[in-house]
Amino acid sequence: MRRYTTLLLTAFLLVVVVVAGSAYLAGSGHVEKGVAMRELTVYTTLPAEHAALLSDGYEKKSRVRVNFVPLSSKDLLDRATKDDRSAALVLADERTLSELSKRGAFAPYDSEATDAVPEEFRQEQGAWTGVWYDPVVFAVNSDYLRTLKDVPDTWTELSRGETRISMTDFVAADAAANLLYSLIAQFGDEEAYRILRGIHPQVVQYTKYLSNPVRQVGMGEADISIAVASETLRYVADGYPIRIIYPADGTAYTLAGAGVLASAKPDDQQAAGEFIDWLLSDEAQTILWQKGFDFLPTNRATLAYQQFAGKNLVLFTQKPDFTDEQRHEFLDRWVKYIRFSKASK
Repeated sequence: MRRYTTLLLTAFLLVVVVVAGSAYLAGSGHVEKGVAMRELTVYTTLPAEHAALLSDGYEKKSRVRVNFVPLSSKDLLDRATKDDRSAALVLADERTLSELSKRGAFAPYDSEATDAVPEEFRQEQGAWTGVWYDPVVFAVNSDYLRTLKDVPDTWTELSRGETRISMTDFVAADAAANLLYSLIAQFGDEEAYRILRGIHPQVVQYTKYLSNPVRQVGMGEADISIAVASETLRYVADGYPIRIIYPADGTAYTLAGAGVLASAKPDDQQAAGEFIDWLLSDEAQTILWQKGFDFLPTNRATLAYQQFAGKNLVLFTQKPDFTDEQRHEFLDRWVKYIRFSKASK
């Protein structure tokens, strides 16, 4: 009887151990699934659609929720220079990044990924790194192109032609006005205005949006458009008869980049750096390309860069680092003496 009781007790203890172990393992699994997702707050001047795509893509990969806070450049400059520690990263246009760098808002960040980015696309002390850029190109109607003996592939040749040109009004969009400032920085104001004065009589329409000039070329309403590559590639992908000419004497571009905020907590700074590395990856670029945002990656080690047809295009070497007052003066001069001048027609 005592032996039988001992066996029953032993069996009971084994059951308890197994049940307890199972409960522990089950509980452990539950805890793992319930681990709080890390969060990263990013101040940005990017369009909301771009931010949403990047946030969703990174969350699926790393289980880090990226909370983008869309701001104007002015508001971003105000917030990022305050020591509130609410954000760890800025993803913005080059001009905003440069101003924040001057104010000492960034903590330097270097990695294998950022080292692969050419010097012209990053701040020399590592305060911020460019992640992609959007160059200005000549979008030419394919039917019109077949009629040409000599294809205009420089700004000077385009200014001396006799064709129908469409371009976005410099007054309508900052991205369009960037071309004006970039031409002045690269060629000097006298030559830049000479080029624009030669282009003006050929312009059939100064459009309001960046996409309109490309659409007009695709529809045969203009022969050549001066447009950003991302919009041009989107229309090419949709089957419009458009060929891209990359200006041989260089071209302007807009650059987006990222910098880690010095005011952020150390753990958040680390998370911000990891996000920058991901932004420089093929995965991030593919997410944008799949939705029709065809920006050129700055990381030349990526497959995305190697596959880009225009990767060898010539870019302007001089940055349009002008003050607000200078930009206003340049724009006013263009409006007064070219855009609405009867003498230039």
